[in-house]
Amino acid sequence: MTLQVVLLSGGSGTRLWPLSREAYPKQFLPLAGDATMLQETWARVAPLGGAAPIVVANEEHRFLAAEQLRQSGAPTPSIVLEPAGRNTAPAIAAAALQAMAGGGDPVLLVLPSDHVVRDADAFRAAVRRATPAAEAGALVTFGIVAGTPETGFGYIQAASGEGVRDVLRFVEKPDAATARRYLDSGDYYWNSGMFLFRASGYLRELERFRPDILAAVRDAFAGATHDGDFIRLDKDAFAGSPSDSIDYAVMEKTGHAKVLPVDIGWNDVGSWSALWEVSEQDADGNAHHGDVIAVDSRNSYAYARRLVALVGVDDLVVVETDDAVLVARKDKVQQVKDVVARLKSDQRSHAVLHREVHRPWGSYDSIDADDGFQVKRIKVKPGGRLSLQSHRHRAEHWIVVRGTARVTRDNDVFELHANQSTYIPLGAKHRLENPGAETLELIEVQSGGYLGEDDIVRYEDVYGRS
Repeated sequence: MTLQVVLLSGGSGTRLWPLSREAYPKQFLPLAGDATMLQETWARVAPLGGAAPIVVANEEHRFLAAEQLRQSGAPTPSIVLEPAGRNTAPAIAAAALQAMAGGGDPVLLVLPSDHVVRDADAFRAAVRRATPAAEAGALVTFGIVAGTPETGFGYIQAASGEGVRDVLRFVEKPDAATARRYLDSGDYYWNSGMFLFRASGYLRELERFRPDILAAVRDAFAGATHDGDFIRLDKDAFAGSPSDSIDYAVMEKTGHAKVLPVDIGWNDVGSWSALWEVSEQDADGNAHHGDVIAVDSRNSYAYARRLVALVGVDDLVVVETDDAVLVARKDKVQQVKDVVARLKSDQRSHAVLHREVHRPWGSYDSIDADDGFQVKRIKVKPGGRLSLQSHRHRAEHWIVVRGTARVTRDNDVFELHANQSTYIPLGAKHRLENPGAETLELIEVQSGGYLGEDDIVRYEDVYGRS
C-alpha cells in the first residue's frame, strides 16, 4: 500500500480572531503546543511512512506552508494552490489528480491541518486498521466517539458492529435535545472531517454525483503552471467549479461510505472556548498562554503578548495581540465572526493582517505611523532577497540594527552593517538582500504622500510575485 497524506490548509481566520487572521489562519499558529497546528498534523502522520505530503493551500499562504513544513523536517511537499476557495470537494479532487499524476493510485489520508489529536498513537493505529477497507474501494471517514452532546459538530450514524462499518446517515449540527439523544443512543459519532480512500475511488464517486465539479477541477489541473514545488491551478477553470464540501458532494450520496469510530482526543479547535478545553488548566480551571496572572478568577482563558492580569472574573476569554484585544464571555465566542465581518465591512486591515506581516523573505512590523511617515522593523532571513522595486510616492531611509544588508540602489550595490544607514530616493530602483548567516534586522522610515503597500513597482522577484 502506498499512503499519500493530503493536508488541507485553507481557512479564513475568523473564529480565533484576533490571533488568527485571513493572511495568517490558525493552522500556522502554535495554539496547542510549541509547534504550529500544521506542523503537529504532519508530525502525527509522519511515522506512517508514504510519500511526501500534498498540501492544498491558498495562494497567499504558500510560503508559510512550505517554510513551516521545512522547519518540521517534512520531505519537500507538493503544494497545490487554490486561486479561490471552493470548499473541500474540489480541493480534494485537485489533490487526488496530483497524487495520480505519476501513474499511481495511492490511498489518500485527507486531513484538515488545524485539528488537535491528543492520542497520536491511537490515531495512527486507526489509520492502519481502516486501510484494508480503503484499499478495497471504501471511502472511510473517522467518527469521533462523543463524550458530550455537542451542538457544534455534524454527526455520523453508524451501523452496529466492530471496526470499520457502514454509514447509515450523516446529520447536520443538532439542537441540544437531539444531540443528547444521539449521545445516549451510542451509534452516533462526531464527524471529524478526516478521510481515507483511494484517489481513483474518490474521483469516481465525484464524477458520478458532481461531474460539474470534477470537470472544472480537471480543466484547472490540466491548465496548471508549475513553479518549483508549487502547482498553480488555472484560475478561470477553478473559479468555474461549484463550491461544495466532500460530505454534501460525495459522502452523503455514495454507497461506499464507511466509518471507523475512534477515541483519539480529537478537537477541531473551532473557537476560543474549544481551545480552552484542550489547554492545560490550573486548579481554578484557568488556562493561559504567555505572561498571565489570574487572581480570584475561574474557568477563563487568556492569550497574552504582554502582561495580562485577570481579577475576579469567571468564564472569560481575553486575547491580547500587538494591535487588538478581545474580551468575550466564553459562551459567546462564536460571535467573534461578527466582529470580523464588521472589520471587513469597515475595510479595516485588522481582519486580514497582523501588525507583523510575514513575507517569503522574512517579515515587517509597522511600529509607528502618522501623516506623511511610517516606521517599520524589517527582518530578512539568511539568503532572503526582496524584489527589485521602486515607489512612486515615497522615499525610504534604512538603518541596520543587526546583520549584514546588501543594498542595490539604481546602479550601485553595497553592503551595510550594524549602525550604518542609507537613503532610497523616491523612484529609485532598489533591492534589499541578506547575504549573511544571521537574520538581518533594520529600521525603515518611509516618508511621502502615500504609504500603502500597493505602492510597489516590481521589476524582478525570485518569489514569483507580480
